[in-house]
Amino acid sequence: MARALITGITGQDGSYLAELLLDKGYEVHGMVRRSSTETFGRIERIRDKVTLHQGDLLDQRSLVDALRASQPDEIYNLAAMSFVAASWAQPTLTAEFTGVGVTRMLEAMREVCPDARFYQASSSEMYGKVIEVPQTETTPFYPRSPYGVAKTYGHFITVNYRESYDLFAAGGILFNHESPRRGLEFVTRKITWHAAAIKLGLVAKLALGNLDAERDWGYAKDYVEAMWLMLQQDTANDYVIATGQTNSVRDCLEVAFDEAGLGSFEPYVEVDQRFVRPAEVDQLIGDYSKAERELGWKPKTGFEELIRLMVQADLELLSS
Repeated sequence: MARALITGITGQDGSYLAELLLDKGYEVHGMVRRSSTETFGRIERIRDKVTLHQGDLLDQRSLVDALRASQPDEIYNLAAMSFVAASWAQPTLTAEFTGVGVTRMLEAMREVCPDARFYQASSSEMYGKVIEVPQTETTPFYPRSPYGVAKTYGHFITVNYRESYDLFAAGGILFNHESPRRGLEFVTRKITWHAAAIKLGLVAKLALGNLDAERDWGYAKDYVEAMWLMLQQDTANDYVIATGQTNSVRDCLEVAFDEAGLGSFEPYVEVDQRFVRPAEVDQLIGDYSKAERELGWKPKTGFEELIRLMVQADLELLSS
């Protein structure tokens, strides 16, 4: 039975990946940070099927201990300070977690289980002020936030360890991916939750930043399959995982408020400058042709279908 260790198992991607690996017959281990309040909501359904270990990307010793205890064949490093807006408020902590934390994880792997396979969660935010559209694995990075800068470090340190120490270390350059398990601070979930809440009379308004911001949005459940596929190849490589299509925040609002049965979103939405980024990224659109060619992967869920299923989930959540 193959063993996998997932850092960030309690997050959106970690929970979907854990379910996928369990379905494939893996023994699944997860790394969680010590906290005064347990945040296991996303893995509640599988809590008794996974083994959890305490560890922290800021603490080298804890990573070595977690790897020794789990003895994984595959390591999925999904833990990070994952909210771009918060990275402006905590730039050095973001650098430590999202950037240097990857180095600590790779060093721990080199010490404990150098034959394991390593997946690094890279991000389309590394492209930032884009040099070309669409973005591929060879497009130069130009990050526009402390988060993007930290992710770029994490990506390149993974490439360096792969080339310097002959580790199997793959990087997934994932574009935005959403789901009903997305945190409420992220714009798509903020929109679907508010559409449901307004429909149910729980709130009256929704405040957002730039309605014209565009992203390549996919479904997290589709994207974790690509992570697994990357670690099943003969050699490690880096892959863009995306839909190849872009939509605006305005598009998201139109679909969400339609699904909630509210008609036009305009009476309910106000623009608040507090939510406008200090430096906006340009048009992020991923070219996933390499992943399709080498991994046999392509997105299964379209943007409109994704937003509608998220609204339905939030209506159900808020009605219960």
